[in-house]
Amino acid sequence: MNLAGEERRAGITGAVDRLVTAWALFGGLVLLAVIAVNLAAVIGAMVGRSFPGDFELTEMGVAVAVFAFLPYCQIRDANVTADIFTAGAGPRLLAALRALAALVAAGFAAILLWRMSAGMTDQRDYGYATTILQLPIWYAFVPVLVSLALLAAAALVTLTNALRVMRGPRHG
Repeated sequence: MNLAGEERRAGITGAVDRLVTAWALFGGLVLLAVIAVNLAAVIGAMVGRSFPGDFELTEMGVAVAVFAFLPYCQIRDANVTADIFTAGAGPRLLAALRALAALVAAGFAAILLWRMSAGMTDQRDYGYATTILQLPIWYAFVPVLVSLALLAAAALVTLTNALRVMRGPRHG
């Protein structure tokens, strides 16, 4: 068991779980860096020293952090749900709904991965950069694409788990 009281997952499920957790921690570090940049900008403004590009770094950092948290929410079943509609549902119906949600998440991740890859290529090919710091915009796409690939993997893990619950206990 881990600190959260959950059983430690093995195999590919465990590997995806560990990768997703590590990636969410990375997202948290990025968010802390964004906070530090904003703190430096505010303090700098108070003492008459500007922090050029703070808005650009905030935009890119928050986008990276948000996408980094998506796979973690998926694998922990921590997405927003309307439990009032399923309060009286049995475990198999809940598992069927989770399977459907996981399928939608996997499709969502696949489509976004495909289109964001094309967007990154366009940003790189045309040399788009931020206005003040002249950071290539495509740099922010790389961790977002990793996040989307991990979201797809997490969705497949949750789909597999939901299907297992739907089948019920095995008797042998």
